[in-house]
Amino acid sequence: MSEALLRVSEIFTSIQGESSRVGLPTTFVRLTGCPLRCHWCDTAYAFQGGLRQTVSEVVAEVRARGVRTVCVTGGEPLAQPAVHQLLRALADAGYDVSLETSGALPIADVDPRVAVVMDLKAPGSGEHEKNLWQNLVALKPTDEIKIVIADRADYEWAKMVIAEKRFTERCAVLLSPVANALPPHQLAEWIVADKLPVRFQLQLHKVLWGEERGR
Repeated sequence: MSEALLRVSEIFTSIQGESSRVGLPTTFVRLTGCPLRCHWCDTAYAFQGGLRQTVSEVVAEVRARGVRTVCVTGGEPLAQPAVHQLLRALADAGYDVSLETSGALPIADVDPRVAVVMDLKAPGSGEHEKNLWQNLVALKPTDEIKIVIADRADYEWAKMVIAEKRFTERCAVLLSPVANALPPHQLAEWIVADKLPVRFQLQLHKVLWGEERGR
């Protein structure tokens, strides 16, 4: 039986810019393709192209980089069914693995050793109707929900769903401002004023390197 193939946009090692792993040296495996088209997407180059690689080839490249923390991202990695084999292989090899996903595709079959960072879409993304709400029951305490905020309307929506669906009882919740759209200090002030039990985050990699690809 032939080994499953993945279409890989890029593999690189950098500093994790988001989530509870922020600041850690991390090897990123960015898979190609995404069924969503968020207005503020910053990785549209991963929508197409990429190199076909087997799971073992990807794991070998990760191993050669010598970093224990690995993030599988996209695009939307769950759009490629073989990603589940990759996640299992990385976890079996002893890596601390996270998966960045849009929340529009099922997460129930993700290896439980993998930390899921689910990017729930606010209305400002243009894709909030694709949120797969049944994913909430599959979230583990080690997972995280991220919401990217474009404006006050997005913030009010986030407050509402955080309260209604009791997100903070499930896992950590992260709010990020859309780069070059919402001033970071504004979002921070709203969170503080409302005493919202979430973590404010900036994209640290953009603070360090701007929009440079592979960072």
